[in-house]
Amino acid sequence: MSEAAAPAVARAETLVLVGCGQMGSAMLRGWLARGAAAEFIVIEPAGAPAALTEVANVAWHRTADELPDGLAPDAVVFAVKPQVIDEVLPAYRRWARPQTLFLSIAAGKTISGISHHLGDAAIIRTMPNTPAAIGRAITVACANPRVTAGQRRLCEALLAAIGESAWVEDEALLDAVTAVSGSGPAMCFC
Repeated sequence: MSEAAAPAVARAETLVLVGCGQMGSAMLRGWLARGAAAEFIVIEPAGAPAALTEVANVAWHRTADELPDGLAPDAVVFAVKPQVIDEVLPAYRRWARPQTLFLSIAAGKTISGISHHLGDAAIIRTMPNTPAAIGRAITVACANPRVTAGQRRLCEALLAAIGESAWVEDEALLDAVTAVSGSGPAMCFC
């Protein structure tokens, strides 16, 4: 099937969320409300936040090592602080295959920096701003050439759960967006 004829991807079967602090929790709540995936797997070293411990379809783990080797997620979302992402990324390289989308909200971490750890993977770098906590974010996204049209639609569906989104082709524009949209303060509260 050609990319142009590919069906819309609005829902993931399996979505892995790495980090469930303020921004990760906001994203997860939005995804749960919209049914963005059939199954959610959350990696959070601190454990599940009290408000999310008993939610159906969410499996909580403290490390990526706890996940089964046969797992084949549709998307892996990194919602960790920029200062720890380099030590977090290598554990997820095992899922770097054309069918898996990697989405990062780590401020300042470039697509090139992410691919250094993940290899030839479909990567989208985004930066939501603080209104994501109430579903009113404005998120700008930039994709590498490995991202398919279906993966872009999946990303748009995931971002729609926390607000609105727009695409840029020049990744350097993400830094400018971060500076003026209030995304920077969001990272202080994660």
